[in-house]
Amino acid sequence: MSLDFGPAVALSCRECGTRYDLGPSFACLECFGPLEVAYDFGTVTRSQIESGPANIWRYRSLLPVPVDVASKRNMNPGWTKLVKADNLGKELGFKSLHVKDDSGNPTHSFKDRVVAIAVEAARNFGFHTLSCSSTGNLAGAVTAAAARAGLDACVFIPADLEQAKIAMARVFGGTLVGIDGTYDEVNRFCSELIGDPLGDKWGFVNVNLRPYYAEGSKTLAYEIAEQLGWRLPEQIIVPVASGSQLTKIDKGFKELIALGLVEDAPYKIFAAQALGCSPVSAAYKAGHDVVQPVKPDTIAKSLAIGNPADGPYVLDIARRTGGAVEDVTDPEIVDAIRLLASTEGIFAETAGGVTVGVLKKLAETGQIDPSLETVVLNTGDGLKTLDAVASTARPSAVIKPSLDAFRAAL
Repeated sequence: MSLDFGPAVALSCRECGTRYDLGPSFACLECFGPLEVAYDFGTVTRSQIESGPANIWRYRSLLPVPVDVASKRNMNPGWTKLVKADNLGKELGFKSLHVKDDSGNPTHSFKDRVVAIAVEAARNFGFHTLSCSSTGNLAGAVTAAAARAGLDACVFIPADLEQAKIAMARVFGGTLVGIDGTYDEVNRFCSELIGDPLGDKWGFVNVNLRPYYAEGSKTLAYEIAEQLGWRLPEQIIVPVASGSQLTKIDKGFKELIALGLVEDAPYKIFAAQALGCSPVSAAYKAGHDVVQPVKPDTIAKSLAIGNPADGPYVLDIARRTGGAVEDVTDPEIVDAIRLLASTEGIFAETAGGVTVGVLKKLAETGQIDPSLETVVLNTGDGLKTLDAVASTARPSAVIKPSLDAFRAAL
């Protein structure tokens, strides 16, 4: 089988550094540490990137994908808006605040980025079925991408997910299986299925394709830097479920520095969790290096991973960069969703409520510097989590069709 992963040259263990040939593997055979993609980038210039398409394939020379990836049948996500959030900044006391709004992706969440990379890996390995364990957004991204790529799809979710996310995953076809259990239990089931004949030739995007899949999150870092005029934000707030997104944003920033595409300037990364599923935040506040698993209980179901695989790395990055890990309650999440919507016209799902809520809390507690340029991530569309703001689903007033009635209502 001839493999084409562009600049990618190997898989490397994040713990011990052992290298492996590129393949559908995710754990080191020496120490069981996580594997990630290693590269030989060569020369990459700003002009090369800027001449590319208005999607993540403008960064193909930094990703494990073939040179001709833009011509393949894919969802072509990315190049979403970086919104100058002056109204929200004024409300919270920030001098320069931006919202990276990833709700503009094809299935309305950042998961389209990671799945697009996983699709190319699945093609390379000759897989015929795309699969995943999902807290919601990923299921829709996988079934949509599989439909576009001409692959079969079979995805697994906790049975109690938001109905909007279940409907979105089903509408693209494929098979959707609800499991009576938490996300962590769903993920363990998928790991077992990989070793069974039933899962032969299946690409589980966040298990056996995870090293490639995870690289898609780097494109958030690349886009933010390019959209800021080729500079890094001084502060960024990232939601944490497994923690992979945050670690790859950090990796993306470091790659841009190493390649000379941005100035080597300090940046702080802040991690945001919902209090009802905050194992990383709890470990950070206790000064621990080990993340103790929890049973999720929060409206932010897209972040409800009680045993985050990259939790320890999130702690390392927050501490190394001078950031922090913070959490907010469910009522604070809802308030933050409304705040972002009423100030910037951006309707965030609950994960976006978590990041904006944590931004507000960090400012109130003095953990973040409001004078520095700051980016906060919104990773999904609020139409997916309407139940969270159900109390607003009614008119401000119901009146007779007359001016007198309207004056009385006012």
